[in-house]
Amino acid sequence: MKHHALQIVIAGCLCAAPKLPAEGPADGETVRTSGGQTEDWTNRKYQPANLWAYRPIRQPVPPDDSQHPVDAFLRAKRPHGLAPAPAAERLTLIRRLTFDLTGLPPTPQAIDRFHNDKRPDAYRRLINRLLESSRYGEQWGRHWLDVVRYADTGGFANDFLRPNAWRYRDYVIRSFNSDKPYDRFVREQIAGDELTPRTSENLVAVGFLRMGPWEHTGMSVARVTRQFFLDDVTNSVGQVFLGHVLRCARCHDHKFDPVPTRDYYSIQAVFAETRFAEVDAAFLAEENTGGFESHRKYHRQRTEANNRMLASLPGRRVTPDDFGRHRLGRKWKLLFNWSADRYRPIAFSVYNGPGNVGRRVASRLRKPSRQARGKRQPNRTSVLDGGDVFSAGDPVRPDVLSATGLAATIPVSFDGRRTSLADWITHPDNPLTARVIVNRIWQGHFGRGLATNPNNFGATGQPPTHPLLLDWLATEFVRRGWSIKSLHRLILTSAAYRRSSHHPDRDTLSRLDPNRAGYAVFRPRRLAAEELRDAMLVVSGELNPRTGGLPTRPDMNLEAALQPRMIMGTFAPSYVPDPLPVQRNRRTIYALKLRGHRDPFLTTFNQPGPDASCERRETSNVTPQVFALFNGQESSDRALALAARVLKTADSDADAIHLAFRLAFGREAVAAEHRAALVHWKTATADQADPPAKQQEWPTRITRRANEENTGEPFTFTETLFEYRDYVPDLQPHQVDARTRGLAQLCLVLFNANEFLYVY
Repeated sequence: MKHHALQIVIAGCLCAAPKLPAEGPADGETVRTSGGQTEDWTNRKYQPANLWAYRPIRQPVPPDDSQHPVDAFLRAKRPHGLAPAPAAERLTLIRRLTFDLTGLPPTPQAIDRFHNDKRPDAYRRLINRLLESSRYGEQWGRHWLDVVRYADTGGFANDFLRPNAWRYRDYVIRSFNSDKPYDRFVREQIAGDELTPRTSENLVAVGFLRMGPWEHTGMSVARVTRQFFLDDVTNSVGQVFLGHVLRCARCHDHKFDPVPTRDYYSIQAVFAETRFAEVDAAFLAEENTGGFESHRKYHRQRTEANNRMLASLPGRRVTPDDFGRHRLGRKWKLLFNWSADRYRPIAFSVYNGPGNVGRRVASRLRKPSRQARGKRQPNRTSVLDGGDVFSAGDPVRPDVLSATGLAATIPVSFDGRRTSLADWITHPDNPLTARVIVNRIWQGHFGRGLATNPNNFGATGQPPTHPLLLDWLATEFVRRGWSIKSLHRLILTSAAYRRSSHHPDRDTLSRLDPNRAGYAVFRPRRLAAEELRDAMLVVSGELNPRTGGLPTRPDMNLEAALQPRMIMGTFAPSYVPDPLPVQRNRRTIYALKLRGHRDPFLTTFNQPGPDASCERRETSNVTPQVFALFNGQESSDRALALAARVLKTADSDADAIHLAFRLAFGREAVAAEHRAALVHWKTATADQADPPAKQQEWPTRITRRANEENTGEPFTFTETLFEYRDYVPDLQPHQVDARTRGLAQLCLVLFNANEFLYVY
């Protein structure tokens, strides 16, 4: 009888779920859902303010049609007596806009072009040029990859390479560059393989479903591992597209939001037949397959060296070294076989059908034949009591968040479940989807969203400071065909975005608007870790503009790079950078991202870890950042390259100073700066009079000591670092004169200036 009642509740929700009223009673209101685990929860009341995200998106009219709609909504809520800051000067504005849209600093030529463009639509023209740049997709792709927690490895103890994950990264970048409608972007990532099963683009797109950390070993319980994926993908879809942390309802009805446990498992049922697969997917003409051969060279060398080591071992293993090297060699053979997939037209993807995760963890996950699927019925999903995979309770059918008031009919067959869910997510009447992405885009421009918790639109998140503006933007976004570029233009043309970051009356500003929620002034932000590295490469003239393709391996602090890392019960191969500067000095979005081996420089500047969705990057100001910029190899190399670049073209010391300032800050040095810079250069040159040490030696072989997994006995092994045999370093101090080295010290100061580090 209980099961029958459950069916009726769900059916009623599917057919005619009521919309929430615009406003609710002051003492709270009941929200109709699919039903909680207790009557008390089902009938409990919520504060109306906490239900804002579930209410239908309003279509408000801007309160003042004489100004930009964004400014009209902002002005209506600005504290009385607080005047806005004046417009930012042109140099500040082009630097702000260029970093926000491309993640790179403007060139001196671009600055001059904008400064000299006196046409009334010069600013709009600048926006359009930047939006059409291929660099736009790299910057906003980075934002998206933060949210979906992209990485090139699996994480945990089996942090092995995902050889084809880079294709998903490039898919995201292409989608932003082409201004793919957001509703289509969502549908492809959730159900691309169902929409067009033979289209490479969509087979790559559903790699989104596999972006989370994942581990399966010979000791794992396949059922538990499988449930880990289902929990991860359910929560990921909730956070990324719906602004909800659904995992809170895995073990019990949500403590604060109208999300019953039944809804959690109903959404999970959508993915009950979704399985991992590395599927054949031809390379697209837009994909960069260059550089395969140079990578293959070192892959072959490692494979051959490992095979020689295995062949040299005695047939009867008697010493700890024999046992340890044999196990290491077998594991590395497996890893090298997997990593060879990066050169093959294979997508990191999914399919619908019977399971393929068993105890043979060494096997590539392939899609079974259709005949195999035809032998059984689709799996049934049940509520798991306490989230325990071995404690199945009431069965549920595939469904959606019932509190939204928007129904969906999701099939129970093998195919079509994810397509139906994607259709529901992207339905214009879904109150969550457009709000969530509009809020993320706003945050990308202003440093924080209108709702400051982009992954949590529930009661424990912060409600929007300007709900009418959020709804108006969401309405316009859908009306304009879900175009993200159109949304950028709408936000960027507002006076709020173009305001100065310096308010003429800071005392009044701090008194009336201490949190800067009135948008009377533009909030400066520090460059993100990737922006900082990329900006130094641009200014020094070293940035390789090549887009897409296999992950690059930039230089990493040598001590950190060679730190032993456990993987698959043994050591992972050492991190070795690409041998040539042109390979290493690409944009940071293309850098190999290892879950278990983070780059210290990027981590110091708050690059988030990829194990969890990052809704908003934190910005710290800590002492290690000073050490990294003033004493680190990354910044020192860039400063030396900048000095060499300047002296190649400057006709005099005065010209050199002005050019260094123009490249770093977009302006020439003022008189006082110029005098101080010349003094510093002269002093630093005198300090550099003694010739520096010759070129550093890089290791080509490294011997490690480890304990064998089964016996516990110590053994040693030697690894050849083949890339270091061909390694060509960036410009080194001993290759230039004292004058260049002295100027490099001045360039290092410029890199450490707030004017370089911050977007104002």
